[in-house]
Amino acid sequence: MNGTIRRQREVALAGMLAVLCSVGTAGAQNAPPFAQLLRQAQSAPRLTALDADVARAQGLAEQARARPNPFINVYAENFAGDLQNNARNQQQTTFQIDQPIELGGKRSARIAAGEAGIAAAQARNRDGRLLFATELARAYAGAEVADRRIALAEDEVEEATADLKVARALVGAGKEARLRQLQAETELGTLEADLEVAHAQKTAALARLSALAGSSTPFTGLGESLLDRMNARPPSGPVDPLQATTVKVAEAEREAAARAVTVQQRLAVPNVTAQLGVRQLRVASGPAVVAGVTVPLPFFDRNRGNIAAASADLQGTEARAAAARLEAETGVRAALTLVQAADRRTAAAQRNMRTAEEAYRLARIAYEAGKAPLIELLAARHNLGAARAVILDADIARLDARANLARLSGLSITGEAVQ
Repeated sequence: MNGTIRRQREVALAGMLAVLCSVGTAGAQNAPPFAQLLRQAQSAPRLTALDADVARAQGLAEQARARPNPFINVYAENFAGDLQNNARNQQQTTFQIDQPIELGGKRSARIAAGEAGIAAAQARNRDGRLLFATELARAYAGAEVADRRIALAEDEVEEATADLKVARALVGAGKEARLRQLQAETELGTLEADLEVAHAQKTAALARLSALAGSSTPFTGLGESLLDRMNARPPSGPVDPLQATTVKVAEAEREAAARAVTVQQRLAVPNVTAQLGVRQLRVASGPAVVAGVTVPLPFFDRNRGNIAAASADLQGTEARAAAARLEAETGVRAALTLVQAADRRTAAAQRNMRTAEEAYRLARIAYEAGKAPLIELLAARHNLGAARAVILDADIARLDARANLARLSGLSITGEAVQ
């Protein structure tokens, strides 16, 4: 009873999702083939955010090249006070320019750190684009899987409808009890509910694909089958794990952290401020030149805390770089193994499905002839449905394994280089 209520709720929810997602689909369209969709998605919000991070790093690097600005000082002395006895004849005005001079290679260290920041941002950008391409492929395949589940559900509904007709005929002829007809009707109702849920899942999967691709128009179908493309195994050479984008990101961040340590060490060196000015005395016939130098005394602040913090960041990035290399090496070996296992699993699932199809055919012949009970026919059809689902699961696992291997190779799942 509880199962029936739950099934009714699922059907109601599926209907609601279908209605909600159908609103505003007047301009709906099919998603293009995956490679074309990946090219069109270059303006997707996620990729735009990655480009903005690179632009930010470039702006910081440009700012790192800037030199300190000079200061203009104007001093007026003795222009007020005891004008009768002292101040009036000693009035003077000074115009002075102060120019900070960076010592210890601070500017060159900043420039190197800025360039390292650009390299790190570009590495993260490429890694993010590869991750996006992988997720887009999975979303594309997810929509295709949902569509195939609809086809499987429709096949099962069609077969269950045919079995129900046979059951009714046998009940009418007195060869079966009415209980068998009720069992067949219950089975058909359950499969029809599963079909409604599958339709709702397809709508949701296409909506996720549209959102990920940055498409304002929701997709209603797909332009190609990614799962079928996995039947032809693409040629692939050896994968160098050290060229994986995750390793490149970790190495670039380690280099940027090392440059940051150098910047903090150079900041410990005091800067000098050169001063040059002109002083006009009231009682003098001409101006006087004044000059000076200001040097801070590093008694209290030697930037030790910032140096220690930057050094700790460097240690952390070095550890993460080492971990990234190990993970990439392990990931490549695992990906190759999983691809081979997924191919074998798909082949085995196809053989099992052929066996299940033959078993269902024979069970139906036997049931129509009155030589087998309905329970055997239902079991054979359940086994056939399970075999079809196993093939679909095997295709999903194969695509996922290929997607992981493609990402480690710096490619999309269809073989295009991701820059």
